Amino acid sequence: MRILALETSSEYCSVALWQDSAVVERCELVGQKHSEVLMEMLDELLRAADTKLAQLDGIAFGMGPGSFTGVRIACGVTQGLALGANLPVIGVCTLEALAEASGKPRVIAALDARMGEIYHAAYEKHDDVWTTVSEPCLCKPEAAPSVPGDDWFGVGSGFAMHGAVLGGRYAGQLLGVDGSMVPQAAAIAALAAMQFALGHGVDAAAALPLYLRDKVALKTSEREQR
Repeated sequence: MRILALETSSEYCSVALWQDSAVVERCELVGQKHSEVLMEMLDELLRAADTKLAQLDGIAFGMGPGSFTGVRIACGVTQGLALGANLPVIGVCTLEALAEASGKPRVIAALDARMGEIYHAAYEKHDDVWTTVSEPCLCKPEAAPSVPGDDWFGVGSGFAMHGAVLGGRYAGQLLGVDGSMVPQAAAIAALAAMQFALGHGVDAAAALPLYLRDKVALKTSEREQR
């Protein structure tokens, strides 16, 4: 099975090709230039693997949460490619992708959502399958959902930006933290491959984003109040 994956929800742009459990990935720090570099990265990846779109079994994308613009780019490109090649698609939550990439069995994933908030979720892995302990949500760091027990590992930019607050919120429960981790296509591909194998691919029109928030900035009056 061959799965193409793309992830553009952060300042990084990454693409990956999953072929029977082997993954080849390209990842670059691009800031806000995803739309300028994504197609070139995809073309280069497929050429290097001597693979054409028609030979794929599906396309996966990071559906968010994350940068509004970045998530829309991944969604739009996935829809276009999948429609043209008549391929099924699967959207993968970026927070679960962080958990997958961590290599840890109990993960609290937190992405900086700006405006003093984070995107948050918690996951446990059993028999190579992730179980959601705390559903993806938007919250204040100090109000992050509680998790049972200990031996949790914190990942994502939410810990980089709000490490002290989250460290206090989960005092005694964290084994460690990696605030530098960002969602990447290799993890998106691995998670999607399991879903494609189960026949969960959907039509390209169903490639929809997961925002969790309906606005990207505070009004002037809200900033002044803060």
